[in-house]
Amino acid sequence: MSNLYRSALQARISKLPQLPSDASEEEDVDEEDEAKSSIGALPGRMGPPAACASTAKAKSPNPAFAPISASSYFASANQVAVPSRQLDFRVYYTPPASKSSKSATEDEHGESGTVLVCHHGAGFSGLSFACFAKEVQSLSRGALGVLALDARRHGKTVPIDNASDEDLSVGVLAVDLVSLLQTVFPDSKKAPAVLLVGHSMGGSVVVQACPEIMAAGYSVLGVAVLDVVEGTALEALPFMNSILNARPDGFDSVEEAIEWHVKSHSIRNPTSARVSVPSIIVPSSEETGKKYVWRTPLRSTGAYWENWFTGLSSRFLATRTARLLILAGTDRLDKELMIGQMQGKFQLEVVGGGVGHVVHEDDPMRIAEIIVEFWRRNERVVLPGVKGKVIKRVGEV
Repeated sequence: MSNLYRSALQARISKLPQLPSDASEEEDVDEEDEAKSSIGALPGRMGPPAACASTAKAKSPNPAFAPISASSYFASANQVAVPSRQLDFRVYYTPPASKSSKSATEDEHGESGTVLVCHHGAGFSGLSFACFAKEVQSLSRGALGVLALDARRHGKTVPIDNASDEDLSVGVLAVDLVSLLQTVFPDSKKAPAVLLVGHSMGGSVVVQACPEIMAAGYSVLGVAVLDVVEGTALEALPFMNSILNARPDGFDSVEEAIEWHVKSHSIRNPTSARVSVPSIIVPSSEETGKKYVWRTPLRSTGAYWENWFTGLSSRFLATRTARLLILAGTDRLDKELMIGQMQGKFQLEVVGGGVGHVVHEDDPMRIAEIIVEFWRRNERVVLPGVKGKVIKRVGEV
């Protein structure tokens, strides 16, 4: 492998699994206020937040990187117990406005509307979509709801009764997602239509889960995958450990963690970083010399990296719904995606403009514009191979 090719891969790798950002109000994070919020009629109970980390050299917190509460980005936050998965999921939710949209979806489902179901990447949390969610609400005038979850071993999702939550294989994560949706919206016929959005690892999860969600009777209007291509991801994996070696083991304060993300360009939107980063670190419970450590150390997920991305392209192209791939830059598509694009099997958007791997945090307005337009264009879907038959509910001709 040439040095030039290696450098190019390392540049792309730096955009692979990292952490979240997106927000716009300058309030101090108030975990008690957030914990008091609930998701209306959603089932569930509040559960304990994950633990945090500690540091040795105390550095004065920089107020310019003070945390911002997520309370103004979602209507509510709650813990939703899913006994079948032995998990208590953290869910952030803003429902679609009951009468704000006159879409095909609403004609079909009364006032149910459409909800974007957002799955974050490795090491991130549902708050990675906070700023994006606010932009979606504004652009759709409330017609689109947003549900963002914390996956197992991430954010504030915790095991029930000390069950193990170690397995992060894509199949397990996909079943988690399906089970959560069935808990939140138990009646698939009365449930809102969903548009699945997944970032990096989460992109693979939503693609894997999509057929099962449809088989359970839910209407899926589309799948949007954010900044992950199977070929590029797999080529980058051999270099991941060296990339992770450059990351700090912990931080002296939450402000220091936010500042590191912004200054290292892991998250290029300071507001988003101030909302999302606090959820991905925890107080240290060991003598690590740091007050805060990573909630989900990426190195600990290494056994699953290949599993997340292998077969992603073929599964994405086989998904029987509208497909959208959003990339941060001009990463080359692998052979399957290149052929699929030439055949018009999916919509491709390259954002550019200085965004990094966490595209929805770096430029939440632009990503919201793309996805809201994708939703509007695909409210009425034509299934591949079903000529002239327009459907409102995927799977029903």
